[in-house]
Amino acid sequence: MSLNPRTPNRSLDFGVLFGTSGNHLAGWRLPASSGGGNAGAELDVSEAVRLAKQYERAGLTAIFVADVVSVWGEHLDSLSRTTRASYFEPITLLSALASVTERIGLVATATTSYNEPYTIARKFASLDHISGGRAGWNVVTSVVPLEAANFGRDAHYGHEERYARAAEFVAAVTGLWDSVADDAFPRDKGSDIYLDRVGRRPLNYRGEHVATAGPLNISRPPQGHPVIFQAGASETGRAFAARVGEVIFAAPRSVAEARAYRTALDAALGAAGRAPGDVRVWPGVSPIVASTHAEAERRRDELNDLLHEDVLRRVIQDNVGDVDFSGFDLDAPLPELPESNRSRSRAASIIALARDEGLTLRELAVRWAGGGIVGTPEEIADHIEQWFDVGVADGFNLSFPYLPGAADAFVEQVLPELQRRGLWRPHYGATLRETIGLPRPDLTIADFGAEANATVPA
Repeated sequence: MSLNPRTPNRSLDFGVLFGTSGNHLAGWRLPASSGGGNAGAELDVSEAVRLAKQYERAGLTAIFVADVVSVWGEHLDSLSRTTRASYFEPITLLSALASVTERIGLVATATTSYNEPYTIARKFASLDHISGGRAGWNVVTSVVPLEAANFGRDAHYGHEERYARAAEFVAAVTGLWDSVADDAFPRDKGSDIYLDRVGRRPLNYRGEHVATAGPLNISRPPQGHPVIFQAGASETGRAFAARVGEVIFAAPRSVAEARAYRTALDAALGAAGRAPGDVRVWPGVSPIVASTHAEAERRRDELNDLLHEDVLRRVIQDNVGDVDFSGFDLDAPLPELPESNRSRSRAASIIALARDEGLTLRELAVRWAGGGIVGTPEEIADHIEQWFDVGVADGFNLSFPYLPGAADAFVEQVLPELQRRGLWRPHYGATLRETIGLPRPDLTIADFGAEANATVPA
């Protein structure tokens, strides 16, 4: 495996899926007496600031904002019962949070299907400058077909086409970040040279799916490249993640599944000419922590009991395909389903969970709606330690089912237990790359070479 967890001075990293109402679909309904909070918190900037500061004080590695560029579902009976109808644009939110934090990473989701490389390169370079080198880009190809209509398309890109476009898109974005050398801006008052013209070069990228001339109209990001996050899990998606990803989000259901995923990822990395140590893998974990295991189970059940049947049907339908689930019996097994143009890895994971454990549609939906691991601080730490020790996790992406209680319990009880075991300690570098232990891709005018410099117009 690519990680020796007991390497001296090596610490787990923790990202956190950032939301202000909790990530369980019924988390917003949980009463304050059970650890819930403000039901209207999704656009409460003061609550977003409070959480960001809490996560930074605790020593978490990065905030991660998920996103789709459409309403997250079209079935109003279910959509009206979740917080998915209203959410901030990620880079706008993280730019605001950059001004009130100093060390925690700021990772935004942006789709390669419904954007242009120049815009994305410029936005993430700007966020990296605004935050002092803390930006990360979660590269997605769009899982919600409804996004297509918002960008003038009659249909969503096909699965293979999405990834072909994404590969070109990332190449174009990184090329734009590299279209300006680190030392391109001497800002020398004495010589009257603000920009050394040979430190900026055109890109002239032209692929089958995207094209951009460049160069970028902002100086090179402090990190060289903002850290690239990816979550490809299908065979095509995993090959893409192995080519471009630096931190890989993963969603295995067991240690055995995590081992199989890591083995397949390492093989894909080799095929892409990279080494296993070139990436970090962060499985997701959604912890419900209490003083006893029974109490944690009661809190999980309290959350699940707040899920309306409309939501239970839609949480599966919206992830496995475009079949109408309205007539399906919630207490019957999941029926056979046709292949969908949504995320294949996500659909496969849901279907495998249902088949492997013999779950009814209701049981499956409850599991997928935001349920995670439950237990005492020691039990949660045991789970994390096991995955870390067998080498399938370099860190974890936390998803708190409800807020503020679930975050408070993890920060105040689980993190100290992990620190006591020598698995984690607060650690921040000068940039997000340094915090995670990734190298910076340096680029100077000298690296451009005489031939490249000669092509730069006067």
